[in-house]
Amino acid sequence: MSRTTRHLRASRLATAGIAATTATLLAVALSPTAHADPRPTRSAAVDNAASALKAHAASLGLTAAQGTTVRDVVVDRDGTQHVRYDRTYRALPVLGGDFVVHLAADGGYRGADRATRAAISLASTTPAVSEPRAAGLAADALRAEHLGERLGKLDARAELVVDALHGTPRLAWRSNAVAQDSLGNPVARTVLTDARTGAQIDAWDSIETATGDGQSLYSGTVPLETTVSGTTNQLKDPTRGNTYTGDAANKTDLCIFGICISRAPSTVFTDADNHWGTGTTADRATAAVDAQYGTNETWDYYKNVHGRNGIAGDGKGSYNRVHYGNSYNNAFWDDSCFCMTYGDGDGTTFGPLVALDVAGHEMTHGVTSKTAALTYSGESGGLNEATSDILGTMVEWYANNASDQGDYLIGEKIVKPGFGKAALRFMDKPSKDGSSADSWSSSVGNLDVHYSSGVANHFAYLLAEGSGAKTINGVAYDSPTSNGSTVTGIGRDKVGKIWYRALTVYMTSSTNYAGARTATLNAAKDLYGNGSAEYNAVASAWSAVNVN
Repeated sequence: MSRTTRHLRASRLATAGIAATTATLLAVALSPTAHADPRPTRSAAVDNAASALKAHAASLGLTAAQGTTVRDVVVDRDGTQHVRYDRTYRALPVLGGDFVVHLAADGGYRGADRATRAAISLASTTPAVSEPRAAGLAADALRAEHLGERLGKLDARAELVVDALHGTPRLAWRSNAVAQDSLGNPVARTVLTDARTGAQIDAWDSIETATGDGQSLYSGTVPLETTVSGTTNQLKDPTRGNTYTGDAANKTDLCIFGICISRAPSTVFTDADNHWGTGTTADRATAAVDAQYGTNETWDYYKNVHGRNGIAGDGKGSYNRVHYGNSYNNAFWDDSCFCMTYGDGDGTTFGPLVALDVAGHEMTHGVTSKTAALTYSGESGGLNEATSDILGTMVEWYANNASDQGDYLIGEKIVKPGFGKAALRFMDKPSKDGSSADSWSSSVGNLDVHYSSGVANHFAYLLAEGSGAKTINGVAYDSPTSNGSTVTGIGRDKVGKIWYRALTVYMTSSTNYAGARTATLNAAKDLYGNGSAEYNAVASAWSAVNVN
């Protein structure tokens, strides 16, 4: 049976205020009168970077025992190239071995940003601690994180790595423990163990958390691009890399030894008349509408604002799973399936977690993993979470949806009255959630990453809107500064561009708050000029949250 793919937009769509899905750059590229793009291709940039690696191996800390692989490539409009690498040592992954090579338009070497400048050389790559013991330590750590809770199907495995993130490079085990909680929902913990002594170096949660024409739960009636398959329509968008949304049927993943050997179903939603959902949870397609819409707006934001074609920058779509688990109070991005997963919430604390800013937040974790890969612990973990809050918020503003207007609140649509707060997090004054940091201190890195993110969230709000009291889209804000200064905002569009460039060009896996200041200043200098009003505002906003 032949399959015909069409881009459908049902007649009752409310299109006002919704961003167009056709990218301007693409239209120009297809125009018969357009000039050829003078910028170097991705392949040319990689070749230029390879030459630079040979010529500058010593300054990059590269030796005969090390290998490199390209993770990401950014080519600026002026032809400047930035090629990001991962590093191995004697075939072992090097945590913190990543670096970015910066090249001029003609391919000439300009310099590099390295996650670590420590020399990577080990006397031996034979561990004193066995793999089973390291895996067992991770399993114990996961149990400790869920003390008093019965965990099912707990499995763990360990991988030998070189840890260059925590001081002098050393041999280590990176162990992943996964299990299911009492409702069958996934929990996971990654533990980094010294392979000589068995001492724990670091540990973090492995599932990055934060808390789709159809009638949605949260965004009103929204436009959807779908695919015709026989006599029905699939909730699959051929204009955005075939991104689709499926029903997980309240099932969960089965993971053994850190590898998911079977996943909850993701049966693509279908509909006869191409009018999806009812705007209520009584129709299982309603949550799918929100999820697909969130994916669409996130895709469009990154493409139309930043020129990024898909989460991984390769034009390929991800997919969504809704109705995951039982009363699952979470949503998460998973690199291993390149997918977004949404729980329905317990109905008391949270409703279905398919809100627009949640979608933007979680999929931004995918962007981060393909670019700076900020380590999910310590200050870099806070920056990882803040990146998702900041750019997820920019997605919400970009969508310009009358039913879910832009704001600086995180997850405000999903919280129930019994939650006790209006949102999960508050960017103008993060401490309003009761746990997040408003400004930097030496102890910030010890906080949960969802709370240490407050420093960067506060910076981003101040940089966008400025300090003091104001009301925006009906929401009252009052943002203080740690040094008593008055900060004048430069607008959220510029903030999004500065943060995205800093993330994709300058940040590395080990970037901390001081490094984020440097990265965003470099980004502001690239975009607006050294000493520009924007550059100076970035410096002032960081100082206002005690990052100097």
